[in-house]
Amino acid sequence: MRQLRIKSNSCQIPKSVEHLFTHCDGDYSFSNEEKESFQPGWINQTTQISNSSIDQAFQYQSGEELDTYIYVGNLATYNSGGYVYNFIGRLSDLQNNLSRLHQFGWIDSQTRAVIIQLSLYNPNSQLFTSVTLLTEFLSTGGIETESRFEPISFQGNL
Repeated sequence: MRQLRIKSNSCQIPKSVEHLFTHCDGDYSFSNEEKESFQPGWINQTTQISNSSIDQAFQYQSGEELDTYIYVGNLATYNSGGYVYNFIGRLSDLQNNLSRLHQFGWIDSQTRAVIIQLSLYNPNSQLFTSVTLLTEFLSTGGIETESRFEPISFQGNL
């Protein structure tokens, strides 16, 4: 699960309405993508880095490190890097970790996209399916979802 975020106060508040707003978070673009690493809860990072999956979910990783690609959604084109939580381990651990990510506010007002990518395989039909689930978060508070299923069949002798 990969998240793309924007920098805090990524847009300008017009002088005429400055007294109505304390901050402004705009839409996603390559130029205002957040690429800093944080401690859980989006707290500015010190030199302490842990290897726990929760701590790693707050560490920015580049597209080269993730070996992934740019993704075109309905609202924006998203860079290949991001903040990643890997679904690895026992179901009870995954449930606990997802609860902890929720408690730490992993998805917040600066989140602009969450992409879940997985591959499925059915050995009876020799069918692979690549699945991509995208949730896009608008600066206005709205949410747009998209799912993509791409089957790949290997019929015959390999």
